[in-house]
Amino acid sequence: MKNTLTILALLILNLTFAQNYKFGKVSEDELKEVSNPANLDAHATVLYKMHKVDFTFAAKTGFTQINTYHERIKIYDEEGFNWANKKIKLYDGSGLKKEILSDLNAYTFNLEDGKIKKTKLKSEGVFEEKNNKYWATKSITMPNIKAGCIIELEYSIESPFMSIDDIVLQYDIPIKRLEVDLSIPEYFNYKKILNPKALYSPKFQELTKNRKESINTSSRGERRGLLMTRTNYNTSNLEFLENIFKIHSDNVPALTNEPMVDNRNNYRAKLILEYQFYRAPDGKVENYSTTWNKVTNSIYNNEDFGNQLNKKNYFENEIDDLIANTTEPLDKAMLIYNFVKSKVKWNNYVGYYSDSGVKKAYKEGVGNVADINLMLTSILQYANLPANPILISTKDNGIPIVPSTSGFNYVIAGIEMGDQLILLDASSKYATQNVLPERILNGLGRIIREGGTSDWISLLPKTESKEINSLNFNILEDFSISGKVRVYNSNHLALNYRNSYAKTQNETLIKNLEKGNDITISNLEVTNALEIEKPVQYTYEFNLNSSVEEIGEDLYVSPLLFMEKEENIFKQEERVFPIDFVYPMSEKYVVNIKIPDGYTVASVPENANIVFNNSDAKFSYMANVNGDSIVQLVISLDINNTIVLPSVYNDFKEFYKLVIDKQTDKIVLKKSI
Repeated sequence: MKNTLTILALLILNLTFAQNYKFGKVSEDELKEVSNPANLDAHATVLYKMHKVDFTFAAKTGFTQINTYHERIKIYDEEGFNWANKKIKLYDGSGLKKEILSDLNAYTFNLEDGKIKKTKLKSEGVFEEKNNKYWATKSITMPNIKAGCIIELEYSIESPFMSIDDIVLQYDIPIKRLEVDLSIPEYFNYKKILNPKALYSPKFQELTKNRKESINTSSRGERRGLLMTRTNYNTSNLEFLENIFKIHSDNVPALTNEPMVDNRNNYRAKLILEYQFYRAPDGKVENYSTTWNKVTNSIYNNEDFGNQLNKKNYFENEIDDLIANTTEPLDKAMLIYNFVKSKVKWNNYVGYYSDSGVKKAYKEGVGNVADINLMLTSILQYANLPANPILISTKDNGIPIVPSTSGFNYVIAGIEMGDQLILLDASSKYATQNVLPERILNGLGRIIREGGTSDWISLLPKTESKEINSLNFNILEDFSISGKVRVYNSNHLALNYRNSYAKTQNETLIKNLEKGNDITISNLEVTNALEIEKPVQYTYEFNLNSSVEEIGEDLYVSPLLFMEKEENIFKQEERVFPIDFVYPMSEKYVVNIKIPDGYTVASVPENANIVFNNSDAKFSYMANVNGDSIVQLVISLDINNTIVLPSVYNDFKEFYKLVIDKQTDKIVLKKSI
């Protein structure tokens, strides 16, 4: 028995060390793997991810942070090809303080004719893009990507800063082996936080070790008469402790993918390191722990933020003329808002610091988000309106967990009028007051008032967005259908339409409406596509085949025709993330159906009123037969609370299933006697 256990232990040990993670040592077995045994749906798998954080030392410059990365990724099929592209963001500000990418080495491995072929990443596969004057992005496109290939890359980032970026511990695909090692000199002290919203929480190990650095110095002796001076060389040692933090994990699960999540990155496993204080060798402590008030003060006092708000002389004459005949504050605000939107176009760069400078952006007619919205705030203040900048973290940037300047990456303007807060983003062409782009509807923003005070404010829309569909159709003798549709969209639904179709030709719109349906659309008319203060409306006529089902002598018709929802997206048994509808909405269908001669109504769906969670959502279905030839229906769905928590998901799933089932109920017609 003892021998058996020994053999088993040796087998386990051999299996443990059989995987070779040394760079370039990709095995034939790895290349032959066609799927991840633990996740058959994965289109790619990280076979190995290593991230080390070290601090090198030099006598003249002190400590420098070095992040070293090594990744080996298996790509199973074409849907996994996007994992062959990588973007590396680097601080690239003016002056000496910048991050440097070095030691980049990358290959693509394929199995061809039973042999391993590797293709080296060349310089043409690496692109650098200057995002703004603070940040640049290195984009890597790996060569010779095929289904079944493996990509492997290693690189280092040298940073002069002591703050450590969040360390990602989970991807959208599985990770077979994860190794994270931090070695931090005792002088730098961080609070370590594992993302509290993450479902996956790896185990970690903490320990210390001794470290010694030699410091070589030289000095020149005094010159005496004709004697040459001597150079004296001295060596001293700097001895200190290093705090070691390790996360070594196998089979890290992919981040769960669910429909209608605010931002999956908010729930990703990651290690957050908040730089709290520096303790010098002599024991003196310099505190770096901060608060949101300190963060916002720091941002406000930067010349590319607060100083831009104080610049006025470049717009005064034009603004004086613009608002000369307007006294109503809101009318004045909207004049200024629309003026800025037409004056300066967004260059697609985000940020809360001005890039070009507001004066240059005004003159040249183009700028980043901060150029535009700091300018807007400044002009509103000049017009004696109570406007202030609001810092935001976009959905892509995630919800900040600890106070830091990187917690924000966007700025808008806010006007406080009594108990009303008007939010304005002039970088978005089709946005209106309190109708902001979805990319920035990320919970909370922080308003910075003159004098340095700041407060959290809600970004969540309070006014519902309406979609009203009027559908009138006739069932013809050949059981085809002809009819007319009128659609009304307001607020965010109108913004979504304009972002997608504002300047689209009717022919293209018709093709989009016809796509996937046996339908012919004509006489399309769109109203208010560019009048952003008004709802978007459009009408069209249609002819539709194959929507009436004949069974025996009875006809079955779905009253919403091609407008009914195709499927229920909430099918999973359990939900781990909240459902986010983004904004309150009301969806309504008013349907009038004229039935063909020779038929009468045998049955219509029963009326229904369904309420979810104390009116967080409501559904109403009313059907009425008017005489012998007209069926009228009013179907409405109201989402009043935009967030559905996992704890009530099963109830919501049942509610939504009833909604879908009811919307697809059919009217039955029978032949007249």
